[in-house]
Amino acid sequence: MNEPILSTERLDLWRHGARDHAALIDLFAEEEVRRHLGNRPTSAVDEFNRLCRTAGSWALYGYGMFMCRARGRDDVLGLCVVFHSWRGFGQGLDDTAEIGWIVARGAWGQGFATEAARASLAWFDITYPGRRISCMIDDTNLPSLAVAAKLGFMRYDTHADEGTTLILLERLP
Repeated sequence: MNEPILSTERLDLWRHGARDHAALIDLFAEEEVRRHLGNRPTSAVDEFNRLCRTAGSWALYGYGMFMCRARGRDDVLGLCVVFHSWRGFGQGLDDTAEIGWIVARGAWGQGFATEAARASLAWFDITYPGRRISCMIDDTNLPSLAVAAKLGFMRYDTHADEGTTLILLERLP
């Protein structure tokens, strides 16, 4: 692709591609970035599989991962994913649209997650009107819970997962 799909005041959101493999490895290399994602180390294989999973979401459902870059720049600041998920534990997270965001450690606290997610949701709402969208956030991830609240997500349940409590949220049409 030769241009971003979405642009905000500060960000260009690109549909991910093979060129983003190294950026994903770099993004998830920092333990602090992974802390609320199960904090499992990542590898080149893991990030290749992430690229393929979200490519599958694009191919099958028409939505998937956006790589977030500073406008007019090539460096990746993070990602915003509106993907089709099947978590396998029910509770409204199987066979549904789900959103998530991850920002590089050096870009924390600057509002990039909110900006990228707001643009992604606006695009999703136009492209797929009237659809529920869910998200799940570690109960200790207060910044992401604040982003979800700003975006209109409401808590509807919790799920215990390997010693972590996940807050399950949804945004209804």
